[in-house]
Amino acid sequence: MLTLNKLEKLMEMEAKLRDEYQEQLEGKDKEIAKLTGDKEALAARVEELQATINTQLETISSLSGKASDTKAMENRNRELHNRSENMKEEVATVKARLKALQKDLAAERTELAALKKFDPDRMRKNLDANKRKLAEKTKVAEQLQKSYNQSKAENARLEQRVKELEAAQAEAESDSDGDSPDSQAAA
Repeated sequence: MLTLNKLEKLMEMEAKLRDEYQEQLEGKDKEIAKLTGDKEALAARVEELQATINTQLETISSLSGKASDTKAMENRNRELHNRSENMKEEVATVKARLKALQKDLAAERTELAALKKFDPDRMRKNLDANKRKLAEKTKVAEQLQKSYNQSKAENARLEQRVKELEAAQAEAESDSDGDSPDSQAAA
């Protein structure tokens, strides 16, 4: 009975934990998908910026003859370089965040796997099998108890019969002693 109660409590606890963490897992999966999409967008943006930088460098080299244009290009180059550095920093931050989220997701998956070890279907099958075994053992025990009671009653009846026979034998011996020579001499 205790095992059944414990099993029911385990099943309730599993349901509670599953309900409690399912939303978090789904939320983290969505966030990872979003971050992965953001990462791809950032990579595309970096490539786009790199392409922009490359085209601007070509323009700078073609205008190198003109000093004012060269200075303007250098300024643009610095700006683009700063932007690309900022984008690299953003990408590194997003990567670090993505790794942290992946670690969290791995931990959640590990916890979920641990919770799935308590498979309710398998536990129900084991419980049903144990109930059948218990019913069989109970039936056998009842049959043994009935057989024991019958043997006990039969034994008591046989003991009573032995006592009756012993009493009859003692009475027969006392009757035969009365017919003996001692009893005739006394008469």
